[in-house]
Amino acid sequence: MVKYSPIESEFASSEEEAAYDAWLQAKVERSLRSTAPRVPHEEVMARAAEIIAKARQRATDLDN
Repeated sequence: MVKYSPIESEFASSEEEAAYDAWLQAKVERSLRSTAPRVPHEEVMARAAEIIAKARQRATDLDN
């Protein structure tokens, strides 16, 4: 096991990094094989903008 410095890596050890890589690769493979309908980029961005706008409004309401 190789231990990493927090300055060099977000992982504490080589085992932690390998486990994360395996998890991420499996997640990507599942996504690529998925038959679920795709969401267009524009729709995703519109949804994200709406979430951000609502959060900003809540923050503004809390400040007043």
